[in-house]
Amino acid sequence: MTPLVSILIPAFNAQECVGAALESAVRQTWPRKEIIVVDDGSTDQTATIASRFRKSGVCVVRQEHQGAAAARNKALSLSQGDYIQWLDADDILAADKIATQMAAARQRRSPRTLFSSAWGRFLHRYYRAKFTPTGLWRDLSPVEWLLLRMNQNLYMQTATWLVSRELTEAAGPWDTRLLADDDCEYFCRVLLESDGTLFVPEARVYYRASGPRSLGYIGRSDKKLNAQWLSINLHIRYLRSLEDSERARAASVNFLQSWLIYFYPERLDIVRQAAQLASDLGGRLEAPRFPWAYSLITTALGDSGAKHTRLLLANVRWSLHNILDKGLFRIENLGPARICQNKASS
Repeated sequence: MTPLVSILIPAFNAQECVGAALESAVRQTWPRKEIIVVDDGSTDQTATIASRFRKSGVCVVRQEHQGAAAARNKALSLSQGDYIQWLDADDILAADKIATQMAAARQRRSPRTLFSSAWGRFLHRYYRAKFTPTGLWRDLSPVEWLLLRMNQNLYMQTATWLVSRELTEAAGPWDTRLLADDDCEYFCRVLLESDGTLFVPEARVYYRASGPRSLGYIGRSDKKLNAQWLSINLHIRYLRSLEDSERARAASVNFLQSWLIYFYPERLDIVRQAAQLASDLGGRLEAPRFPWAYSLITTALGDSGAKHTRLLLANVRWSLHNILDKGLFRIENLGPARICQNKASS
């Protein structure tokens, strides 16, 4: 029998983009699929827009706002699929994404293989998505995947993965404590239970860059900083459970160094913990440095003022790019339906 694939979509205040995400899910060429949307207490028209797809077989469930991880767990509990496809409400799947990975799954014949795909960033114009390969875009063992991720602070986007039910159940639920980095931590656990990743380059995901509005944006939120610190510690624990070697400890120190700037100087308690952990691992962290362009601001306002200015300018730049790209998208007159139709031929 053809395996059933569950496409699971958590959604919160995503009225501007959930329609395009659902269009891409409905238009998947894989013949057996179920689509489940869990609206996590949205206060906009997300649930109303999602409900319009019920005639296409989409199941829409609403719950009080509990966070993305809780919404994902709810969707998973309702699913029946032999394979799980996660999809955030602002991202888009190429029409043959699932079918292409399922073809690879039929050849591999191992429920413990974790399938990944290519992904590109865009704002509003998917056809401008930039697909930039990294070291993770290839077949890797669990330990080699984690070493690369942590040494170079790399990332594989959530919707790229296709996961068997067996592997999903072995990994356990999403961690609701993680208000940030919940996807990276979750797929580390999936990876630990797998026999490695199989990269399917023909399968494609379009990842909408949401800037400061995204779940992954940390900014100066203490709750998200705490969650990120928890996730970092879990990453290190997972890697060392596979291989507690000199290279694994070095990768862990590099990972700590990459994230140190997010905690400095507001959360010196975490900075001290990170320094101690690096020392325990046989390494040493360098004090975070801001780009030279911020040297005058650092002199006048200190490190905290320089960091705040850097975040503010980054948000302004993103907002300007977002407005421009949205305007061009409207001028070029491509709506959500045509997005997915065009993707089928891309």
